[in-house]
This record gives sequence, C-alpha cells and structure tokens, in this order.
Amino acid sequence: MTDMLVKLYALPPMPSIDATIHLRRGLAPEKHLVLDWVETHFSAYWRSECDVAFARQPVSCFLAIEDKQLIGFGCYDTTRRAFFGPTGVLESARGRGLGKALLLACLHDMYAQGYGYGIIGGVGPVEFYQKAVGATVIHDSTPGVYDGLLRKP
Repeated sequence: MTDMLVKLYALPPMPSIDATIHLRRGLAPEKHLVLDWVETHFSAYWRSECDVAFARQPVSCFLAIEDKQLIGFGCYDTTRRAFFGPTGVLESARGRGLGKALLLACLHDMYAQGYGYGIIGGVGPVEFYQKAVGATVIHDSTPGVYDGLLRKP
C-alpha cells in the first residue's frame, strides 16, 4: 500500500456532521476504554498506535462520540511524526461523513502544531483521500515505513 502527501496549509474547512455526534480530542482518563474499543473493532496494531497518540501532549487522537458511545477515532504522530493514522469508524456509523471529519480534525490539528505537510501512510482508499483533502500519491513509497513489521507466527 502506498503513502500519500497532503498540503496542510491548503486544507478544506471542517465539514458539518450530524448534530448528534460530538467530535473531540481524547482525554487521558478514557485512554483504556478507547484502546480496548480500537482493538475490539479494528486491530491490536491500531491499539498500539492509538496508545502512542494518547502519550502525546496534546493528545493526538480525536474521537467521534454519539449517545455517549465511541463510534470512530482518528490519530496522528503515532508510528512516525507527520503521519496521519490509524483511523476507523464503526461499520454501523459509516456513510455519515465521520471518516472525513476525523481526517480533517487530525490534519487541521497537525497544521496548528506546526506541520506544513502530512503523510497518510499505507493508504487503502486512494480516491477518498484525493477527493477529501487533495492528497497525492508518493511514488515508490511501497512498502513504506511498515516494511518488516513484526507479525504473530
């Protein structure tokens, strides 16, 4: 999977989302709940990366919450500085613009932290990132920084 580059100084504004959804930065006391949720719904690898996001100051993990329940998350500065990800939205909550909102929350925060460019590592949906934030493919970026990642035997 390829990496993509985003100009953080040329981001679109935050999209509007359903008023029942609250988008905010994660808080340290809820770290254990978020990490358990990420592993349950996505993977242990993403849990590890999310753990790093909670160790940052400020926390570099954003949450989508509806009815006091976590329905999505997005992180940056986890495996590498200036990298966006991981990010995920519950399958039942997809199609409501949350993926784009979490992406933009993270990228706008990266810009506020002083980054000029962001990298989206190991991209699955290239077209989504091109359309959402004008990301461009970084040629010859496969396998990228995840090459040699330890896996369970």
